Amino acid sequence: MRRALGALLACAFLLLPTEASASTSAARTPVGWAATGTGTTGGAGGTTWTVRTRAELKEALANEGEPGAPKVIRVVGAVNGHEADDGSLLGEQDYAPGYDLAKYMSCFGADGSTWSDTRHDYCRQQRTLRQTGSNKEKAQIQLTVPSNTTLVGVGGDARLLGVFLTVKTGTNIIVRNLRLEAPVDHFTSWSPDDGTRGSWNARFDAMTVITGKNIWVDHCTFTDGRFPDRAAPLGFHGEHVQRHDGLLDIEDGSDFVTVSDSRFTDHDKALLIGSGDGRGDRDRGHLKVTFARNLFTDIVQRGPRVRFGQVHVVNNVYRGRAADTFYALGVGVESAIFSERNVFTYPKGSPALAVAAYGGERFRDTGSWLNGRPARLNTVAGGLGLSRDIGWDPAHTYAYRPFTSRSAVEHYVLTHAGAGRQYE
Repeated sequence: MRRALGALLACAFLLLPTEASASTSAARTPVGWAATGTGTTGGAGGTTWTVRTRAELKEALANEGEPGAPKVIRVVGAVNGHEADDGSLLGEQDYAPGYDLAKYMSCFGADGSTWSDTRHDYCRQQRTLRQTGSNKEKAQIQLTVPSNTTLVGVGGDARLLGVFLTVKTGTNIIVRNLRLEAPVDHFTSWSPDDGTRGSWNARFDAMTVITGKNIWVDHCTFTDGRFPDRAAPLGFHGEHVQRHDGLLDIEDGSDFVTVSDSRFTDHDKALLIGSGDGRGDRDRGHLKVTFARNLFTDIVQRGPRVRFGQVHVVNNVYRGRAADTFYALGVGVESAIFSERNVFTYPKGSPALAVAAYGGERFRDTGSWLNGRPARLNTVAGGLGLSRDIGWDPAHTYAYRPFTSRSAVEHYVLTHAGAGRQYE
């Protein structure tokens, strides 16, 4: 499995394309926040590994006892997070024999309002099985990316299926050219007091960055894939059980992150920056993130939702049905979002679908479009009580050249965004 020591092949691409050179641009450093500070080079110059299984990926991440040393991990084909060491695939009953979703739900009563250990003779057992099963599933599917790593897919068919990819305090990391299919939480929990009618709370993201710095996610595809929530069993109030959490969450003081030329598709809560309104002690002054030239299709909400961070959202394309879209950009507490020349297409939808207020006070847009016309998002934001004075300007922070016409944004993003799409 291990390959000889060697320099990283191309680890990063498509920096600062102009409208005239979009199809030929092949720069090798990130645009945006990941280019600031010490920059982001990943595992360039380190050991090269080639992996085809979960066990091999886990071994490569450990890097022979030196996980923080530079390394390039090349993923070939599909790596399944539920793959046991003997090659078999684990499922719900392997993690918690005897767990039953219908029994678990019945312990809340028909309306899902209150859990009782004594409602049925199996309720206490089901509660325990859900908790232990969830912990065992997490231990199986969570793979942590250490510092100085490039995790890159080979060719157009490299996939992480049901892997809970995590960065924990890691720095200088590149993840690129991978299709990440979000994990199904077999033991998602029901919270009766979450919202007006209760809510399901799944545990696992496709990728989570916790206290990570200088992270570049490039040319990846994030999706629910084979297991959309619309195909999940019915839960309370005739609605489907939600078995996925986020596609990509960035939290707990993470900084200097760029997400570029990627696709986010067919998911509810896509991107979360900052984990809670009460986390200012950790997040205030951090969460500097750039989203550049990404494609969002059929995303219900959080494209992204931001707390505390200075977030630049530039030249992204948003597409979906108005009836199925809640909002794209969520302005959370103490956030400062600079939206620039994004393209929103929600047939028969209003500009209100593009921006929503969630305790924040500041938002600014420059030149975005909705359904082929100027979106006038600053007017929408003003109606929500948001100020245009966000306190920072990306042009004063790092060098970049955005596309300036709607057609150029759409052509570039639809051609290049996602895994296996002209990333070299």
